[in-house]
Amino acid sequence: MRAAIANGADAVYLGAERFNARDEGAQLSMPEVGEACRMAHERGRRIYLTLNTLVKPAELADALRLLGDAIDIGVDAAIVQDVGLVRLIRRVYPSFEIHGSTQMTVHDVSGAAFMRELGIERVVLARENTIGDIRAIHEAVPGIGLETFVHGALCISYSGQCYMSGMISERSANRGSCAQSCRKDYHLTDARSGRELDAGYLISARDLGAGEHLAAIADAGVGCLKVEGRKKKPEYVAVVTRSYRDWLDRLDRGEPAVPTPDEVAPLVQIFSRGFTGGMYGGRAGRDYVTRSHPDNRGVVVGTVVGREGDEILVDTTEALAVGDGIGLAPPDGVGEETGFTVEAVRTVASAPGGGRAHQAIRARVAVPLGWIVRRTFHAALMSGARATFAGMPTKVAARRERLDLRVFGSAGSPLKIIATAGETYATVRGAIALVPATKRALDQGQLREQLGRLGESPFVLGTVDDAALARGLFVPVSELNRLRQQIVEDLGSQLDGIAAGGSAGRESVIADALAQVDGAPVATATDTAAIRLIAEVFNEDDARRAAEAGATEVVFDPFLRHPAPIPPRLLAL
Repeated sequence: MRAAIANGADAVYLGAERFNARDEGAQLSMPEVGEACRMAHERGRRIYLTLNTLVKPAELADALRLLGDAIDIGVDAAIVQDVGLVRLIRRVYPSFEIHGSTQMTVHDVSGAAFMRELGIERVVLARENTIGDIRAIHEAVPGIGLETFVHGALCISYSGQCYMSGMISERSANRGSCAQSCRKDYHLTDARSGRELDAGYLISARDLGAGEHLAAIADAGVGCLKVEGRKKKPEYVAVVTRSYRDWLDRLDRGEPAVPTPDEVAPLVQIFSRGFTGGMYGGRAGRDYVTRSHPDNRGVVVGTVVGREGDEILVDTTEALAVGDGIGLAPPDGVGEETGFTVEAVRTVASAPGGGRAHQAIRARVAVPLGWIVRRTFHAALMSGARATFAGMPTKVAARRERLDLRVFGSAGSPLKIIATAGETYATVRGAIALVPATKRALDQGQLREQLGRLGESPFVLGTVDDAALARGLFVPVSELNRLRQQIVEDLGSQLDGIAAGGSAGRESVIADALAQVDGAPVATATDTAAIRLIAEVFNEDDARRAAEAGATEVVFDPFLRHPAPIPPRLLAL
């Protein structure tokens, strides 16, 4: 989050504890979300909560409570996939901003119009949209904000609505537990003959890199670009965010928008499975998948040309440095790869102006001549990326209530303090009578010094009005400390009570909203006319059999079986 804000992001999506599509190590605690909100808001940026999994009926109340807690600590909007949850949020938090997740698969005018009817202010379009699709949606439904992905991991399924992980490993992608089944090595075999038709990473999608399409995306009506960066290193977030921020600013100034190969190179180095422009340049076909590898491979920078003692000699297009990570692989792809971190390197010769070099790298492994050298970790790039957000605070202090004090007292009577913080106030009285001072008399300085020691409390000292305090009096420091503690306890209890009252009111609204869901007409054993029997089928014969057997409705899924029957024949059944 710090890396994104420091490098020019206008908003950051983040997950909080539950109900987000990255549930393993990618969520923040509520106090961390609060810190993120404060850090962003101090800089005029926004924080969006990822509430983007499908929610089970028994979880609805918990999801609404979590959202309420997030709203209380400052999140500006939430991204939601579950349409039912959207309707409930509209009832419980009617003024709160909702964004439609890409997993709603909004890919046409009717989908966008439906989002607008739901009260969604912005929709993250399906990743399968072309520029033409986006333009048509914007022209037909101008009242809804459009957001689209421009960089990061792609899902082989429609906008991330993948059931493959759930079917294979019982880890549902729609519940935030994707097992990355599409990143595996597969063999495609003819079921009848057993003959192997293809092999490799057949459904492992490349990474999206749409830098060259920014002008067309903006012209089509998109108002917000989204970078996929969760569960990535902060250096990745820094490099990618800064690149797109610079390209957008350049586009805004009317300068050439298409990034050069040199400008794209840091993105390739920081993480890439190979880039694709996705559907922005048209249907990508086979070029959409990597086929050869499922993960980051780094950048090819040279070839092994010799060995001297414990060093390998490498001809490089970009000089390597101590701290760089390198991978070494046979040029034909046959054989076990190896790699290591460069601990010692010397440049034997280099071309004028930098770039190409002949280098000797100390290596503890034998590497054959002709092997390809990849830089898998670029030390200078990583350290430069870290430097961009090193100045951002790692912890932001919570907003504290101003505490104003009025102090009263005269000789022979105890000290009295009236404390005010916002809409709360408390009156405390001492247990010891004020007496004439023999040394230091109680004054404004001592009052501020002792009563202002508020530590980790939710208060910060404001004014101390001592006009009603007689001069030349004394009270022990321990008594001032006790009165300060009592003030903090009394006002803190009032603030907790206000919060509890708000929470109780919220519980009532949530219960009423859920009652409307649970209170929908329910068919009874004698009310058979209200019961719908729905059959899901994949071919024409099964549709006919389902109808003849008494199905009220027939759902036809044309995607899992081929060829699909033509619609008129289905309607005629």
